[in-house]
Parts: sequence; C-alpha cells; structure tokens
Amino acid sequence: MPVYLPGPDEVLLTRPSAEEAEAIAVGVAAAAAPAGGLTDLQRVLLEAVITALTDHPVDLSHAGPVTPAEFAQLMRLRSLDFRTRCVQLMVLAALIVRPLPEEVADRIEAFAAALGVEEGMVAVAHEFACGCLGLAAVDFQRNGYTHDWAPADRHELHTSQELADAWDLAVHDPDLAEQWAALEALPQGTIGRGVWQLYTARGFVYPGLPGSAPPLLAQHDWVHVLADYGTTVEAELEVFSLIARANDDMRAFSLMAMVVSLFETGYLRQAAGLFESDVGHLSAGAGKDMAVRVADAMTRGAWCHDNETGEDSIDFLRIDWFDLADRPVDEVRERFSLRPRSELAVSAGSTTAWERGGISPFQVRCGREAAARAGRSYDAFGAEVAGGS
Repeated sequence: MPVYLPGPDEVLLTRPSAEEAEAIAVGVAAAAAPAGGLTDLQRVLLEAVITALTDHPVDLSHAGPVTPAEFAQLMRLRSLDFRTRCVQLMVLAALIVRPLPEEVADRIEAFAAALGVEEGMVAVAHEFACGCLGLAAVDFQRNGYTHDWAPADRHELHTSQELADAWDLAVHDPDLAEQWAALEALPQGTIGRGVWQLYTARGFVYPGLPGSAPPLLAQHDWVHVLADYGTTVEAELEVFSLIARANDDMRAFSLMAMVVSLFETGYLRQAAGLFESDVGHLSAGAGKDMAVRVADAMTRGAWCHDNETGEDSIDFLRIDWFDLADRPVDEVRERFSLRPRSELAVSAGSTTAWERGGISPFQVRCGREAAARAGRSYDAFGAEVAGGS
C-alpha cells in the first residue's frame, strides 16, 4: 500500500540534509542492486549523482537492505516530484547493468508502488530485463518525452512542414537549411555563430538537407555550445543529462535513459532518428570520471532557471533558438542561470567543443571532407581529437 502524499501544510520542500541524503542513497541502492550487491559502476554513479545534487557526500560501500515500505516512510513528507526523482535514480542505476536481472526490475516496481509513483521507464526496465528490447523501444516513445507530440509541435523547429513523429527527418526543406546556414553571418561570440562553428568543424549537415539529423534532435546542438560541452559520445551523455534534469516534466528523464541505453549497455540499438548504439562509454576508465561528469551535468540542469520568464523548468529541446541566435553566449547562459562546469568535472575530462578531447576522429574526418567539397581550408576552431588529431 502506498504511503500517501503529504498535504500542502506538511510537505517538505527544503533540500535534503546529510542524513536524508544518505538515506536516499541507501534506499536507491537497495532497490537497484543485483543479488551480489551494487556493481562498481552503479556505486560510483549513485555516489557521484547524489553527492552532487544534495551537496552531501554519500558512501555506499557498506549499504544495507531497505524495504520499499521503509523507504516510503522515510519519504513520507516529500512531494510526488521528489519521490519520482528517487525512482528515476533507481531506474538509472538499473539501466547500466547488463544483463538486467528481473528481480531488480520487480523490486524497483515495488519501491515505486510504495512511493505512489508512476514512472514509465520502470516498465521499460522490465522489458529490458525480459529481453523484450523491441517493445522497450516502443515504450520509450509511448511513456517518454515525446509522448504528447503533435504534428503542429514544430514551431520552435522552424520546419516548413508538420512532422508526424517527433524524431522525423526534414531533408527537403531548403528554407530551414538556409536559416541554419545564415548563422555564419552572426558576430563572433554569439550562440548562433558558435553553432555554425560546431557544424563546420564536424561536417554536420544543416537540418533541411539530405543527411541531416531530425530537427528536434538538432535542438540539442545548441546546448553543446550553451553548456560548453564537446561532441564526443561521452559529451552526449553530459548534454542529455543536463537537458533531462533541467526539465521538470518527469517524462524528460526518458532522454537520459535513452542515451544510457544507447551508449553504455546497448539495450537500444537506435533512437532519436539518428543515434546508434555504441556501448561502454559510461563505464570507460572504471566509470568514476564519467560518473562525476554526468553528476555535474545533472546538477547544472537542476539549478537552471529562466530569468526572463521566471520558470524553473526549462525544456531546452523546445526553445526557439533562432530567437536567441544573435545573443552572446554568456548572455544566454545568464538568462538560464547556467552554472559553469565544476572543476571536478573538468578534472574528470569534461571538455568544451573548442579544445583537445572535444571532437571525435570521425567528426574531424567529416569536417575535412566537407571543407574540401566546399573548396575552403579546414578550421576546427580549436577542437582536437584526444591524444592528437
């Protein structure tokens, strides 16, 4: 039986204390741990994320058992959103285990029920555990971020035609491509000019042309520039962690679940109309550095606030970026209260798009080929492949 939600006069809205942070960590670990205990990657990720989000260090090296009912009692004064975030951490920790034991998925479902939480990605975790990968891919769409997409939801994407699916391509839209190409004319230091440089250095194709990414997915390229992230697969994990956590619509968590399932375990073979599975990027180097980077990205997203609208919830994939294209990057960061990357994340390898480690060998090759076709010299704007170009 679920523990009822607190009333408006008793709900606890303050940030967790050190004691509560530890209790959350232990409870999340109890829900997500396989029979032999947390995997090393689960432990370092949960410790990094909960420490970063609460500002209280947690240690799961000797975490004990917690039942769903006990954890729900601990969360009895917390709101539905807070409880849902806890369940999402359980799911996140489960999705980085392959194979995912069915008993883990069952246990997370029991924790969610005790908390009174309905989280669509719990069903996805069940399907992964059962080996129903095709059904899980469908449920990402049905229960996730694009659940309520309508063909008319294209205003911010500037496509000439309605898109039947959120991740539809638009490869015959010259007006859209022209709008993207016009970013070259913007002054240095503007966010639009930064996006043009990002595309030019990597040979990315403008939305509207054959070979381009879906317009909705292309929205996240602005976040690479805004948030100072490179374009390697590891940086994609950072970008989507920030995007997912900045949005108070709980379905946005599916975006983070998507990239973890693509780029760590490979539960998804493809997603978002372009991304393809490429496993092992979260666990690279024993996972500690990437855990720190993902945790920092989530924290940056959590602290975002739109100083023009007053909103705490920001959907970075639904912003009309062309309205902001001529603004200096620093001004746009200030609008969204976007904190700089932490020193800890930078030390763990987090890079911008304009330095060593901020670009992949494939992207350099594509950028060089695009420059040759256009009859111009190649310029990576400072980006270099890690370990040499």
